[in-house]
Amino acid sequence: MKTRQLGKSDIYITPIIMGTWQAGKRMWAGIEDSESISAIRQAVESGITTIDTAEVYGEGHSERIVGEALKSVRDKVIYASKVFANHLKYDQVISACHNSLKNLQTDYIDLYQIHWPSGSWNSEIVPIEETMRALNDLKREGKIRAIGVSNFSQQQLTSARECGQIDSIQPPYSLFWRIVEKEIQPYCVENNISILAYSSLAQGILTGKFGDNPTFAEGDHRKDNRLFQPPHWERVKQALSQLQPFADKYDCTLAQIAIAWLIQQPQTNAIVGARNAQQAKENAQAGEIELTIEDIKQISNIGTNVTKDLDDNPVMWNFS
Repeated sequence: MKTRQLGKSDIYITPIIMGTWQAGKRMWAGIEDSESISAIRQAVESGITTIDTAEVYGEGHSERIVGEALKSVRDKVIYASKVFANHLKYDQVISACHNSLKNLQTDYIDLYQIHWPSGSWNSEIVPIEETMRALNDLKREGKIRAIGVSNFSQQQLTSARECGQIDSIQPPYSLFWRIVEKEIQPYCVENNISILAYSSLAQGILTGKFGDNPTFAEGDHRKDNRLFQPPHWERVKQALSQLQPFADKYDCTLAQIAIAWLIQQPQTNAIVGARNAQQAKENAQAGEIELTIEDIKQISNIGTNVTKDLDDNPVMWNFS
């Protein structure tokens, strides 16, 4: 799989990135460690050499699974992890990074990201200058190679860049969730910042696997995803049926069409999770699909039928 430069850094990432939120188990159902490890290893064998995780995914469990899965090939992969919103004071950032290094069984993290802006999820307000000072120090020490942010607005991204080099932003972005296209994407194009899109399959919706009436196991957070709720779900079902001819044309799955569309958007790379090795292999195969310009336009229009009635709230879930 061809790689792309991460922002202005000397790091090169794959346009499809292995997401490991589910490997942390918390807020997911039916996840087995052995399958997570197999999926991560299969992703790398299939050409996906960039792995995204976070300290908050299962309180470090996801990082430990990644470290266990890839410790023998650490020099061949790119690790991206995140510090959560409740750890943004200087000493907390340093401590969180050291914990992540231990979990990942490595002495450096390629891309270290602020997971949510200060104040998110009832966290304490910490000046961005303080957080960035810690990240810049970690970078100077070689503990991290690049700095990124996640779930930031364009204004918050601009403020962070005043304190140091920001090479990436990680927002929710998929064919069915496109708020990023309004301000953040043009800004990233202008300033050469990589977009690492999470929930790039709209949490599985773009696989087409949920049928008419989605049901979720106890503890599965996806039940709170706004796209699964009326009136959006009816528009989603209609759009999926309109996308099927494109999957037929390119002899691939709906998920692969959605991934291929996303990584052909400006500055955009797709983080895609996988519960098992087969899913990881299929995700990687999406990197081989070259959509025509006309098909990209038509697929975009289908997605717009879903997104046009969503508000500008960037948070995908209605957590109670």
